[in-house]
Amino acid sequence: MINPLPQETPPTVTTLDDLAQLASYSLMDTLNADPDAKANGIDHMPRQVFTGHYVPVKPTPIKDPEYITHSKDFFRELGFTDSMAQSGDFVQMFSGDISQVPAPMRKVGWACGYALSIYGTEYYQQCPFQTGNGYGDGRAVSVLEAVINGKRWEMQLKGGGRTPYCRGADGRAVLRSSIREFLAQEYMHALGVPTSRSLSLYVSKTEKAQRPWYSPGSHLKDPDRMISEPVAISTRVALSFIRVGQLELFSRRVRKQEYPTAMEELQKIVLHLIDREYGEVIDNNLPTVEKVVMLAREFRSRLTSLVANWIRAGYCQGNFNGDNCAAGGFTLDYGPFGFCEEFNPQYQPWTGGGQHFSFLNQPVAAERNFHMFCAALRPLLASHQDSLRQLDEIRSGFADVMQTTMEEMWAAKLGLNAFHAELFSELGMLMVQTPVDYTIFFRELSSVPNDIGPLQKSFYKGAAYETDPEGMDKRWSDWLTQWNSLIGSGDYARPCSREELSTQMKLVNPKYTLREWFVVPAYQQAAAGNYSLVRELQEVMTQPYDEQSKEMENKYYRLKPSEFFELGGVSHYSCSS
Repeated sequence: MINPLPQETPPTVTTLDDLAQLASYSLMDTLNADPDAKANGIDHMPRQVFTGHYVPVKPTPIKDPEYITHSKDFFRELGFTDSMAQSGDFVQMFSGDISQVPAPMRKVGWACGYALSIYGTEYYQQCPFQTGNGYGDGRAVSVLEAVINGKRWEMQLKGGGRTPYCRGADGRAVLRSSIREFLAQEYMHALGVPTSRSLSLYVSKTEKAQRPWYSPGSHLKDPDRMISEPVAISTRVALSFIRVGQLELFSRRVRKQEYPTAMEELQKIVLHLIDREYGEVIDNNLPTVEKVVMLAREFRSRLTSLVANWIRAGYCQGNFNGDNCAAGGFTLDYGPFGFCEEFNPQYQPWTGGGQHFSFLNQPVAAERNFHMFCAALRPLLASHQDSLRQLDEIRSGFADVMQTTMEEMWAAKLGLNAFHAELFSELGMLMVQTPVDYTIFFRELSSVPNDIGPLQKSFYKGAAYETDPEGMDKRWSDWLTQWNSLIGSGDYARPCSREELSTQMKLVNPKYTLREWFVVPAYQQAAAGNYSLVRELQEVMTQPYDEQSKEMENKYYRLKPSEFFELGGVSHYSCSS
């Protein structure tokens, strides 16, 4: 389930001038700009965007930027020297000021529109114009595409100021949410889960924004006060930021015959997606209809693998709309996300998310997004009945592929050669009734224990356990005995020693997880100008499978304290900001 980390690349980019020579703006050069846009990118007020794939936008720099951290691993992968992250021109560019970038970099960025679908249903009312023409990148501005070591990367400022899609908001991201996203991307990549990447994080020393948030100790679902928070810009990087919602937008326009070139724009964005995200697996010389069918099949494979990886790692997206679903099949938009601690199939960190986006319902939510993805492709195959039939078969086969992928993932977490339904069913009930800490339980199981002593480190001991502790312990012992029998011999056993099995399981089950109650003090200290805890968390979370120092283990490998349960801004939040 784990993707191998890329090989290290010797530094080849030591200055912004070096990076500028790698610039290559495929989206702006091959797709259509909004014909109503301003070429200079001064386009910061909400308005309808009727056609075109993107709007040229000049980002709004944050005032008095200060360095917090950068991704050392990603810099190494890109061949960047670490010193660049604190050099004046790099800080200037990636805190939003691209007015002085060296040629051939461009002094204007871009933002894209997309449609909104929630759990497979189209919505328009979130657009301020009730038309769907005002929904898109409201505070995300891409500022660079660069081809580095043969791979194209797009660099996007999160919190880069208003765009025409800002819907009246301020276009800013606050330090709190920026730190959460930066650390989450670092952690997920280290886990081997496909994700957008963190590049750099800068905070304004003087600029603040008002946000609703929770009073200290609040157990309310929604924030009960307004607070002033420092604004920040994090740069996230991916092969592209094309979302399922973008394909939906142009497909809707085709369906409603909104303008003569709608079909052309749909085909262009789909072919651009294939070129950017699937060029290694889809031959560019094939006819468009064949490419589209292959795209659907490849995306199904990536999306099912992604969601299985999410659940392996305990990750819950929280708000898995079509516009938060990357068409490249990776994790995108760390908004109201969370990592499952006390195991609950219906765990949902976002108070507005509902059960449809809960932890173990993510495979179904992914299926709904995939159905919208396939529906968006259908107009391109309208005159090719055989291709439409193939597309429909791929769409209808999603649930079976998802189930197979999930069963393979559970077998890997349990150290089995194949999925055992009875063993897994009893484990699921025990994990809920005890309940257990999701990460600690599977990590302790990875030590291949002979008795339940190590597993008890993960027990929160809820009502069912306290009512009948001896009975629960006996059920756990019986389950562990069955598990030990299965890993010892037979069809479910892997051909390796117990020590080798433990090593294999520890590469699937991380020791450390990004618990929100670790992140809260980090962003609180950062707001006061102390970034040491952010950097410490980054260090720990980029080595999630490793046995680290005893000090780090005592600090970060432990159960959630009781005072943090049901605490607003820790156990749940109304949304990201």
